[in-house]
Amino acid sequence: MRLERRAHVPLHLALTAPLAAVAVALCLAGGLIAAAGVNPLSAYVEMLTGALGSRRSVTEMLTRATPLILTGLAAAVAFRARLWNIGGEGQFFIGALVTAWIGHALAVPGPIGIPILMAAGMAAGALLLAVPAYFRLRFSVDEVVTTLLLNFIVILFVGMMVEGPLRDPMAFGWPSSVPVDGDFRLPDLVPRTRLHIGFLFALAAATIVWVILARTVFGAETRAAGLNAQAATFAGISLPRTLMGVALLSGALAGLAGAVEVLGVTAAVTTTMSPGFGYAGIVVAMLAALHPAGVVAAAIFVATVFVGADAMSRATGVPSFIADVIVAMCLLTMLVALMVTTYRVRR
Repeated sequence: MRLERRAHVPLHLALTAPLAAVAVALCLAGGLIAAAGVNPLSAYVEMLTGALGSRRSVTEMLTRATPLILTGLAAAVAFRARLWNIGGEGQFFIGALVTAWIGHALAVPGPIGIPILMAAGMAAGALLLAVPAYFRLRFSVDEVVTTLLLNFIVILFVGMMVEGPLRDPMAFGWPSSVPVDGDFRLPDLVPRTRLHIGFLFALAAATIVWVILARTVFGAETRAAGLNAQAATFAGISLPRTLMGVALLSGALAGLAGAVEVLGVTAAVTTTMSPGFGYAGIVVAMLAALHPAGVVAAAIFVATVFVGADAMSRATGVPSFIADVIVAMCLLTMLVALMVTTYRVRR
């Protein structure tokens, strides 16, 4: 028995494999829920009701999905070129910190300031990922290690800043940065909810990334670098230039996620503002098979699991940590699904 790479992946297989992976993950997690003494079907009904059962829950789910779309796009762009960006969490935090810092002191009208702050967050995330990318290209340093370790360095740096130079004196001792000016807050998309127009920005980012990857020379070079770096170099593609461009785009998307979260939800930075958006973005990208359109659907699914798990926990007593288990199982089953779609078994 051997694995043989498929010359062409059938459309029906590419569409059904992610759905099958999610179904298998839910069945496996259902076994854990049953072991806790709860009917898995009842638990999943409570999860869906908690995430989709009311106007408030739907808007909360979409609010949670907004940064997941952007960090998922960041991972998808990098992984397509085989640049293994595991540092989305750090890029998210550095984008958020720079946005809050500049947004507290910036003295321009709101319509002008919002694009400036979003661009600042994107620049911060892009520069942070450019460092590991440079070390990979110049010294062949494994970017998995450098980007992962940078997450902890950045979070500790953020903690130092919110406890020191950027500490909000009006936070009553809570470690929080100074807030952005109220004129720079993103308008609500649905009145009297936390859903803001950052969700539309995330959808626009997904569309732009799809156009870049599918309709531009840079996108073709990115795909070529990911499929076969040696062949791409032989064809005249500058691998260092392509990978650095991918790094800047990927880091900018993760930094934008941090900026949007500050401008739309938190108004300030704390070390607990992210429940793991950067790491969850990797799962989102894998569930989407690295496709920008799939990233939106996968982010909404993951947000549904996280938001619905809280309601399920209150109704059934199953710990809300089951959401992390479901997402982790989805990642594992999706890896198997990708292998099945990429290879066929031959005797």
